[in-house]
Amino acid sequence: MASKTRTPRPAFRCADCGHEVAKWVGRCPSCQAWGTIDEAAPARPALAKVSAGAPATPARPIAEVDLDSARSVSTGIDELDRVLGGGIVPGAVALLAGEPGVGKSTLLLEVAHRWASGKSPGPSLYVTGEESAGQVRLRAERTDSVHPELFLGAESDLSAVFGHVDAVKPGLLIVDSVQTVQSAEAEGTPGGVTQVRAVTTALVALAKERGLPVVLVGHVTKDGAVAGPRVLEHLVDVVLQFEGDRHSSLRMLRGVKNRFGPADEVGCFEQRDDGIAEVPDPSGLFINRQETAVDGTAVTVMVEGKRPLLVEVQALSMKTELAMPRRSVSGLDSARVSMMLAVLGKHGGIPTGSHDVFAATVGGTRIVEPAADLAIAMAVASSQTGRPLPPNLVAVGEVGLAGEIRRVNGVSRRLAEAARLGFDRALVPPDPGPVPKGIKVTEVATLKDALKLVRGKRSD
Repeated sequence: MASKTRTPRPAFRCADCGHEVAKWVGRCPSCQAWGTIDEAAPARPALAKVSAGAPATPARPIAEVDLDSARSVSTGIDELDRVLGGGIVPGAVALLAGEPGVGKSTLLLEVAHRWASGKSPGPSLYVTGEESAGQVRLRAERTDSVHPELFLGAESDLSAVFGHVDAVKPGLLIVDSVQTVQSAEAEGTPGGVTQVRAVTTALVALAKERGLPVVLVGHVTKDGAVAGPRVLEHLVDVVLQFEGDRHSSLRMLRGVKNRFGPADEVGCFEQRDDGIAEVPDPSGLFINRQETAVDGTAVTVMVEGKRPLLVEVQALSMKTELAMPRRSVSGLDSARVSMMLAVLGKHGGIPTGSHDVFAATVGGTRIVEPAADLAIAMAVASSQTGRPLPPNLVAVGEVGLAGEIRRVNGVSRRLAEAARLGFDRALVPPDPGPVPKGIKVTEVATLKDALKLVRGKRSD
């Protein structure tokens, strides 16, 4: 009696950790993430034996490998080249992720236009699966990105995308987005784990085979992480995060992963009516220089990648009759702000338990590094005492729970940027290292020493 062939049951796999379960559940039993379980293709049986085959190219000493084919090519946008480490490498696959409406498509359309109008090898091909060709043409007209060497295709089928590549023979391929492209060879719905993995694998193979740089647009989850399976980030060579506040025109391009350059660089852009514009010197966007000093403000210098940026921190402290005072934070780490309030009360002699405290940054930027601790504490103390800080002063330093001021990295670089923008005084931790010309530093070992600047009578 012939045995019946059992049809493999569908499997369900977590998009974050890859854990498989027999049926769909809302929460992954392995990593405890919610909403990451999706249907996946049944696993194929493992091969018992793999026979040796002829290699595509023979192995050779690494010193004999040609470097010319791996030289980076400029995209025509300096801020993007800065994040990529000089440009995009032929055969590299970059993934650009960001929230809806942040400007990913507008930025990449500008990249395609710069590539087509520059001296880059071959035309650029922009394939969209989310919009029609007419919609993209309207945006190109608005941003002045129309060029005869920029080709546009509206496709959602992977084989059709490959057909466009064979017909156009581009020097740069942009796919917007990887979640909307589907392959007939893979199971699942478009945007699912199986489809995204199959489409990305095929595009990576195309890029490596032809030496074609490929840029993929990716969606993000509600937590801001790249949507899709975690293997998606491992397959590509570069992962870029495009961030921005919907209430601000500033956009930040961060390098999360880069096999060909630094992975901590940041590029600055500004969203305008006519497209995305580069901001090579963004420090002026985060500070508000006033003729008269105002209490409750302090300027610090944060470092994004290798770029120092001056940021103004504002605080407002008001007496309240509420049993539980309000705490409102924008652009800062709420946990560190709460810690600064506790340290101010314990070691600074400025209790805030009966005050509402509001803290924010200027310009819509976000500070997460501890180097802004001292500026936060000084801004709160200045607001509560009513005495402004001295003009042209920057405060850099991490504040410990014991009230001590700790060193941070790159103090000299931060002070050099402050001096370039006209600041001539600085509060820094002890032993700051070389001090650039044009700025006078005051070393403070404790928060109590720093608060001497805001002690005194209230200002009118």
